[in-house]
Amino acid sequence: MNRLCIYPKDISAVTGKGQRYAQRLLKNIRFALKKEEHQFVTIKEFADYTGIDLNLLNSLCR
Repeated sequence: MNRLCIYPKDISAVTGKGQRYAQRLLKNIRFALKKEEHQFVTIKEFADYTGIDLNLLNSLCR
């Protein structure tokens, strides 16, 4: 079973940016999706927000 949620470490690996950038990006995504701080961001939501292909992300975030 693949993971459903994306974490800052995954975002750093995909984008090549730092950990702090990834944390800020997740915070911005939560704000845009009207999620609370304790709620997770799914890989699909991240793909929709950033415009990165979902299949590509699924292969990278295992």
